[in-house]
Formats: sequence, C-alpha cells, structure tokens
Amino acid sequence: MTGAGELTPRQIVAELDRYIVGQAKAKRSVAIAMRNRYRRERLGPEMRGEVIPKNILMIGPTGVGKTEIARRLASLTGAPFVKVEATKYTEVGYVGRDVESMVRDLVEAAVRMLQEERRAEVQVGADAAAVERVIDLLFPETRPPSAQAPLNPFSATLGSIFGNAFPQQAAPQPQAAQSAAAPENARAIRDQARADVLRGFYDVRLVDVEIEESPSLPIGTLGGTDPSTGGGIDMSEMLGGLLPKRRSSKRVTVAEARRIFAQEEAGKLIDMDAIKREALRRAAENGIIFIDEIDKVAGREGGRGPDVSREGVQRDILPIVEGSTVTTKYGSLKTDHILFIAAGAFHMSKPSDLIPELQGRFPIRVELDSLSIDDFKTILTQPKNALTEQYRQLLAVEGVELEFTTDGIEQIATYAMRVNEQSENIGARRLHTVLERLLEDVAYAAPEEAGAVTVDEAYVKARLAEIVQNANLSTYIL
Repeated sequence: MTGAGELTPRQIVAELDRYIVGQAKAKRSVAIAMRNRYRRERLGPEMRGEVIPKNILMIGPTGVGKTEIARRLASLTGAPFVKVEATKYTEVGYVGRDVESMVRDLVEAAVRMLQEERRAEVQVGADAAAVERVIDLLFPETRPPSAQAPLNPFSATLGSIFGNAFPQQAAPQPQAAQSAAAPENARAIRDQARADVLRGFYDVRLVDVEIEESPSLPIGTLGGTDPSTGGGIDMSEMLGGLLPKRRSSKRVTVAEARRIFAQEEAGKLIDMDAIKREALRRAAENGIIFIDEIDKVAGREGGRGPDVSREGVQRDILPIVEGSTVTTKYGSLKTDHILFIAAGAFHMSKPSDLIPELQGRFPIRVELDSLSIDDFKTILTQPKNALTEQYRQLLAVEGVELEFTTDGIEQIATYAMRVNEQSENIGARRLHTVLERLLEDVAYAAPEEAGAVTVDEAYVKARLAEIVQNANLSTYIL
C-alpha cells in the first residue's frame, strides 16, 4: 500500500473520527479491510494471489456518512478512489453507461494521482529549469551557444519512417543563437538576473513566450469505438506524437511564464510509461470503487419500464466484482483485488432483493445508525471541518466575528432533527440547509455591515421558529 499504509485499524478509526461523527461499526469494518491489504502484501506469492478483499455493503439512510467514510479512507491511505452511481448503468440493450467504465475511471484516477506525485518530486528541478528559461528571455545575449543545431523534427520523423531516405536538415536557429558568443561577464549577469527573478523583481514585466501545442487531427479512432473503452485506437494521439509540435506565441508576465515553463519542464522529467504501469498496478492492488445507490437496482424481473433492467444491471456488475479483466487505454487490469464498497438506504427494498450471486460478493454488511440530536451537535462543533468553523472563517474574511453559543448550537440541532422528522430524513445534510437559512441575512449584509454576531438560542428561534413549526413551509424552505 501507499501513503499511510502501515496505520493500524485503531489508528485508521482515530483518523476517520476527526471528520466523521459516530458510525463506529462501519469505521471498524473499513479499517480492517484496509489493514488486510497491508497483511496480504506481506504474504508469500502463492498465498497472496488467493487472498481476495472482503467487499463491504453499507446500509443506512442518506446523510449519515457512507460516502464520506469511503472517501476519507481513500484519502488517508493514498488509494485510487472513484465513486459511481449504480443507477447510471443499464444492462446491454438499454441506454446507459457500460459497467466496465467504473474500472476505467479508477485507472484514470490512479494516473492523475501518480502524475501529481511525480510532479511534486521533480518540482524543484522543474522550477530551476524554468528560471533559466526566463533568464534566456530577459537576457538572450547571455544564453550559452548550442553545441549542435537542432534538427527539423518533421524531417527526422520522415527519416525514421522511410529509413533516413530524407536528409535531416538543420532547423533555422533563432537570431539570438546566431549571435556572437556570450560576453565574458555573462555568468555574473545571469547570477544577478536569477536572484532578481527568484525575488519577484521581474514578475510584472511582459515577455513573449512560445508554447507547444499538440497538433489536432480530425482522424478519430481505428475500430469505430471510444478509445477509452479499449475497443479502438486513437489515431490522433498516435500520429500527434509523430508530427512536429505547433508553437504559438503569447505575451504573458514573467510570473506566468515561470509557471508555464515549470509545467513544460516537469513534463520532460516525468516518465509517462512508468506512470501508466504503476497506475495499473496501484489501481489493481489498492483501488477502491464505491458503488452508491445500489438499492435502486435491487429489483427482480417482472416489472415494467425501468424496473426491467434492474436485475440486468446487477448481473453486469457481478463479473466486475467477482474478478475479471477489463481493457483500458493504458492496458489490461484485473479486478480481483479491488475493494468494492456498496451503499444504499434500502428504504423501498432490502439487501435480500439483490441477486444471490451479488449478495455473496459483499460478505461484510454494516448498518449505519440514524443521527441523533447529540450527533448533530457534535457535527456542528467537533470535527476538523465542522460546519460552524467553516461559516466562522468564511464570514471573518468580510470582517464579521461570528460566535456560536452552546444553547444556539443545541437549538440548531433540535430544529434540524425536527425538520428531518416532519419531511424527508436527509441526515446531516439538513444542517447545511438550516445554517444557510439561519445566516442568510448576515452573509448578505456582511460586506457593508461588519462586526460581531452572536448566534444564541434567541437568535435561532427568531429566524427559524416560524418556518420549522409550519410543516408546509419547512418542507419547501428547509
């Protein structure tokens, strides 16, 4: 595993507790599942291939933390993660997404994650090279002479294709490169310029830069299908690598030029082939796919309309969860060791409505508890990303000092619980609507009316009591 892979189950639960209130059983289950991956990697090669992850089915109403648990777990352990909706997929013959696309999305997430990691690793070198390119723009006379004239890339390409039958002509050199050798004090000039660039002295000066653009070819794919599905070959991408890069000139500030050059230099230092190989391995070994709304496809054949395809969706998902090989544009990936976490409220159905084969692939079932008033009060105050702290810092930007008293917090939690009972129970998400309504006047007047605002019980009642007591109003407004 990567990142925090050596965390014990207790440590994983402790980290999740910083963001998610309650749901101890669900946290224990996912913590054990992640630790089992760490244990599996230390087994012998024969046994390692036999140990498969124990997929988890989370059962509970909306807004109690199902998705957040999986997302925070992936972030904590550095695992590739995607969240998909089961309702987006339909069986073959109906309009909808192919179920294999969830695996391809996972590989794409792994590639993006690795690119960010590699860019962070080469950032220092890329920044240094970017500064040198900026100095070349500001003081072209100090640029060291090229040892060899660059070759025309188009001639080089044709030569490689046709056995060097085409002579490789030297590309015309820029005027600065054709000038005489750099002056003797070039090094001193560049040293001074480097210090000035690093301290931002030239940040607002405008310079002309040339940016590489990949040629856009309206060729499409060979095979007639989307290359991301593995069914076709992207001819534009293939020939785009052979043809010379098109360069466009733009006038930007030195600060922007440094950013552009740093991106280009980082791209030169990154081995994309190695990233693709590692992304496939990491997605296959450490990937997490969260399938939400699984209860919406928990139906058997016999209905009409959209109900007809529900069991078909389950049967299409089944081989992915069981373990199969999916073709992606980066290569083939086996899903045997991907951890699948399914979740659903199961208001109108029950887990036993899933087909038996799919039920067997989610051996760990965790029922998440509905949130109480005490849970709401904790959510408002204790997590690292507590809602009250978010609003306090947001409005502090406008000069508003927002203070929540204990009785004010309790009244907010009480009203949120009451509205959940009167209308649809959307869990902790109700706190967002209640707080937004409560602080609407303050947020609207904040730019002009700065100062201290105390949110106590009287303040909350004055703004929400009438809405909460009127069931019809609360249904539409909160």
